[in-house]
Amino acid sequence: MKARIKWVQDVMFVGESETGHAVVMDGAPDIGGRNLGVRPMEMLLLGLGGCSAIDVMLILKKSREAVDDCVVEIDAQRATQDPKVFTQIHVHFVVTGKALKEATVKRAIDLSAEKYCSASIMLGKTAVITHDYEIREIA
Repeated sequence: MKARIKWVQDVMFVGESETGHAVVMDGAPDIGGRNLGVRPMEMLLLGLGGCSAIDVMLILKKSREAVDDCVVEIDAQRATQDPKVFTQIHVHFVVTGKALKEATVKRAIDLSAEKYCSASIMLGKTAVITHDYEIREIA
C-alpha cells in the first residue's frame, strides 16, 4: 500500500491514496492552518470508524441481517504530552434494521474489534478501546 502527501501551503496538505482518492488535511489556525481540511489525527479516528463499520456490515450481511443503517460514533482522548497519542477511544455503533438479532450484532462488533479491524488493533497498542452498541428497530 502506498500514499502520497503533497504540501499545498502553510500546514495544508493533500493526501492521495494508491487507489487515486484524495483528501485535504489542514492544521488549526493557532499553528498556521486555515481550518480547511480534516486534521491528521482526526483521519486516524475516521479510519478506525470506517474500518470497523465495513467489518460489521460485511459480517451482518453474511449473517443475513436486515440492516438499513449503521452509524459509528467515536469519542477519543489524547495524551497531554508529546507525542499526543490516543489514550482512550470509545466506539459506539448505532445499527438500525428489521428484527436484528442482538447476539449477531454484538458478535459482529466483537469480531471486528478483536480480529478483523487492523486500525482498531493497531490503535489499541497505545489506547484503551471500548465498544458498545444500540439497536434501533424499524417497522
